[in-house]
Amino acid sequence: MCDEARVTEQNFESMREAMVSNQLRTNAVNDVRVVDAMRAVPRETFVPASRAEVAYVDTLVPLGGGRSLNTPMATGRLLTESAPRAEDRVLLVGAATGYTAALLSRLVAHVVALDDNAALLATARGGKVPANVEFVEGPLAAGWAQGAPYDLILVDGAIESLPQALVDQLADGGRIAVAIIEGGISRLSIGRKVGDAFGVVAFADAESTPLPGFAKPEAFTF
Repeated sequence: MCDEARVTEQNFESMREAMVSNQLRTNAVNDVRVVDAMRAVPRETFVPASRAEVAYVDTLVPLGGGRSLNTPMATGRLLTESAPRAEDRVLLVGAATGYTAALLSRLVAHVVALDDNAALLATARGGKVPANVEFVEGPLAAGWAQGAPYDLILVDGAIESLPQALVDQLADGGRIAVAIIEGGISRLSIGRKVGDAFGVVAFADAESTPLPGFAKPEAFTF
């Protein structure tokens, strides 16, 4: 490895540590397992090479095709509030290039990572895919019923409306972590299913990448 490559790698490690210290710990990302995963996974390898230098900035990173990598803080908060368990089976909605799937692979038993963008999925599959991650292609709002029920569904982005299809794919006692757009504001939220009941509670406002296919149905007017 050349000196330039070693310096670059060291710089990324420093930026990753700064992300943990300045963005995560100061914004209630305090689950030790989540923090350790975000410290270990090289986020720069999941963005276009031309944007690697901004991989750890607390902003959306464009991936092409109108899609972006979610902010570290938003992803970290969603992971923390969803309380992933080692035995969980998880559906990740909005897999993109595979960053959050790589984080989840360190936290849970199995991850079904769904996206509707073939180019992004090709990038995700072309990387080093953990053995417990399964990438699948399909409409985001439809979820992936073939793998249901899930203990946790993590929607790694902002949506206008939470489809019943996703709620139906939760196991009893399961959780959904998602950013819901209300009045132009992205509200990080956690939903829980108990029997036939399901409720969602917002816990923070944060910039989140919008995901396609979740437009709120237009209200009927006379």
